Amino acid sequence: MIYDYAVVGGGIVGLSVAMTLGQRFPDAKILLLEKEAEWAFHQTGNNSGVIHAGVYYKPGSFKAKFSRAGSKSMVEFCQKHNIPHEVCGKVIVAVDDSERERLENLYQRGLQNGLPIHRITAEEVKEHEPHVKAVAGLWVESTGIADYKQVCNKYAEIAQGQGADLRLNTKVLKVKKTGSEQVVVTSQGEFQTKFLVNCAGLYSDRVAKLDGVDPQAKIVPFRGEYYELVPEKRHLVKGLIYPVPNPDFPFLGVHFTRMVDGSVHAGPNAVLSLKREGYTKKDFDLGDFAEVMTYPGFWKLAAKHADEGFKEIIRSFSKAAFVKSLQGLIPEVQMEDVVPTHAGVRAQALKNTGKLVDDFLIVEGENSVHVCNAPSPAATSSLEIGKYVVEKIAQSVGESSRTTVAAG
Repeated sequence: MIYDYAVVGGGIVGLSVAMTLGQRFPDAKILLLEKEAEWAFHQTGNNSGVIHAGVYYKPGSFKAKFSRAGSKSMVEFCQKHNIPHEVCGKVIVAVDDSERERLENLYQRGLQNGLPIHRITAEEVKEHEPHVKAVAGLWVESTGIADYKQVCNKYAEIAQGQGADLRLNTKVLKVKKTGSEQVVVTSQGEFQTKFLVNCAGLYSDRVAKLDGVDPQAKIVPFRGEYYELVPEKRHLVKGLIYPVPNPDFPFLGVHFTRMVDGSVHAGPNAVLSLKREGYTKKDFDLGDFAEVMTYPGFWKLAAKHADEGFKEIIRSFSKAAFVKSLQGLIPEVQMEDVVPTHAGVRAQALKNTGKLVDDFLIVEGENSVHVCNAPSPAATSSLEIGKYVVEKIAQSVGESSRTTVAAG
C-alpha cells in the first residue's frame, strides 16, 4: 500500500496532525508511526497538565496565537469528550518590590496577546491563594488543567475511527526517496508514502535530516524534575501559582500546579539531560552527550546563562535548595512536605548561535513538513498546530523547501 500521508511521532502533536488530516482529507490513506508501546510516552505524558493562556509569549508568535486559541479549543474538546479538565485560572506573583516592573511588563504582554488578565493586589492574591507570599500579582483567568494522556488517547481513537493506520512499537530508522515518494524504513518493515510529517519531538531534528532537511537547529534535552506535596499539605495550593519569570532565562521557574487528580506538583527545575530520553540523573548515552558537548551553540548558551544554570544544578542535587525556592512562593512549605515525583524531558531546539528557538519551528521539505520545536505550550496548542500543519500541507505540496518560524 502507498499511503498519502505518514506521520512520525505519537505524542500529542503527531496524533493531532493525524486526526486533522483525516478530517480534512477523509479519503486519504494515513499512517502514524510511534516507536513506543503507548501514545504520549515522552513529553506529553510527563508534562504539567496545564492549559496555558499564552501570557508569556511574544505577541504575534505561533506560541502566543496558538495557545490563546488552544486554551479555548482544548477546553471545548475536553468538554465534548468528557475528559477531566478545569479552567481554574492562575496567579503570577511578585514576591518583592524588585519584581514589580517585570510583573507590569508581563501584564502588558498579556494585554497585547488579547488575554483576560488582571492586576491584583497582595490582598487579592491571598483571596486566590491564601498561603502565597506576594506584594502584587496577576490573575490569568483562562488558564486551566487537563489530562493530556486522555486527550491523546481520544485523538488516537478518532484518527483510527476515520480509517488511519496507527502503529505502535514502530521505530523509524531511515527515509529513502523513490521518485516523488518516500520509503520510511522502520523496525517493523518499510512503508511507502507520498508525504511525510515529522512530529518526532526529542528526535525531530534527526528525522528531519533522514529526510534531507536541515532545520538549522539541534534538539538539546533539558530534564525537568518535580516534587509533589504530600496529601496532608495539598491544601496549601488551590490552583496554579507561578513566579514572575526571569526574562533573561528561557524557563518559567519553579511553580505549583494542582493536577486534575488533586495532587499538587512543585517544579520543575531545568538541567541538561545527558540522554535524549534521560529521565533520571543516572541516564546517560555517549552519543547524545557527545552531540551536545561538540555543538558550539550549547557552549554559547551555557556561557550566557552560567549563573542560572549553576543554580538549577544545585536544585537538582539538593532537596534543601529546591525547597528554599518553593518557600519563595509559599513560606510554609517544609522539607518533609514534599517528595520526589516524575521528571520530564523538554525537547528544546537550539541554534548554532547559542540562541534558543523561542517559538514553534516548522520546516518544509520536498513533500514533507517537519515540526522541529514544539515544547510547551504544544499540548495546549495541539489542535491549533494540527490545523496549521494540515493547512500548510494542503498549500505547499511540491513547493520549494523553506522554514516557517515567527520572528525573534
